Amino acid sequence: MRDAYHEELDSIGEGLVEMARLVGSAIGRATTAILDADLKLAENVIAADEKVDDLQRDLEARAIALLARQQPVATDLRIVVTSLRMSADLERSGDLAQHVAKLARLRFPETAVPQDLHATILEMGQLAQRLMAKAAEVIITKDVDLALQLEQDDDAMDMLHRTLFQHLMDDRWKHGIETAVDVTLLGRYYERFADHAVSVAKRVVYLVTGEHADEIASSAAAVEGA
Repeated sequence: MRDAYHEELDSIGEGLVEMARLVGSAIGRATTAILDADLKLAENVIAADEKVDDLQRDLEARAIALLARQQPVATDLRIVVTSLRMSADLERSGDLAQHVAKLARLRFPETAVPQDLHATILEMGQLAQRLMAKAAEVIITKDVDLALQLEQDDDAMDMLHRTLFQHLMDDRWKHGIETAVDVTLLGRYYERFADHAVSVAKRVVYLVTGEHADEIASSAAAVEGA
């Protein structure tokens, strides 16, 4: 019985990794769709989000069943509860990738992104994909140091987000209100996607150590300052 129980726990972890890989791929493809005005690709991303939703529902059902059947305590309980929270982060990430694709579909055959912002949006999309790939690696390896790095990596996304707003606020902006709204939304989608990747990594830190990532960072800063 215990072997089957731990196999089920492992299976939940594998499901989380699959979700992370799917949403990472989705944000990459959605970025291509929005920059290239690729309607077919946008439709594929939108349709593929159903698989992420199905995985999330399946993981939730299995986790709740484990709680009911096994009544886990201590570390095992932490694994189940944290896995539920990670699956919610990943499902939301999939929704954000879908939002990017839906904006591409809405503006087709035009592109929602002005040419002078293509490089910034491309960089945001690539960074979002890398962050989620790293989150997937953290789930697999349970590497606390790697998990803590993600928050630092996210600083680059925040900087790119600020760059977008600098363009929007520039007196030389000539692309109109509709495009300004589109770019504002895109910036928010990528920034939130990155936040969810960081959240997944932080939850792995808690899963492994029983401490929150912010507490560990604060303790480390205190030691350095001593």
